[in-house]
Amino acid sequence: MNNTRLLVAVVDDEEAVRIALRRLLRSASLRVETFSSGAEFLESVKEHQPDCVVLDLHMPQVGGLAVQARLAEAGIRLPTVVITGHDTDEIRERALAGGAAAYLRKPVDDQALLDAITNAVRKVRS
Repeated sequence: MNNTRLLVAVVDDEEAVRIALRRLLRSASLRVETFSSGAEFLESVKEHQPDCVVLDLHMPQVGGLAVQARLAEAGIRLPTVVITGHDTDEIRERALAGGAAAYLRKPVDDQALLDAITNAVRKVRS
């Protein structure tokens, strides 16, 4: 699959994580936009939708599970790769049940994340 035109949204409240993921995704020839909160991302989706979202679960105010729920309520099916530093079986099950194509623990392995994005987009497009 040709990734050069894919737009990936990174939603994470940690600036260092956003910067690192932006660098990684750009190095893989992906276009990237970053958001520091779930609310900021949900506002942007009204204007345009990315091809995939990399979504942190634990953020203040609107966390990743709430973002997933709001997208579903709005009928927006976005390939989603969930990342979290606070892994539990319950959270993993809720994220996957909410439509996440992949669930990765922080610190995220670079190649695993790139593969998860490619697979998530491919799954929705097929």
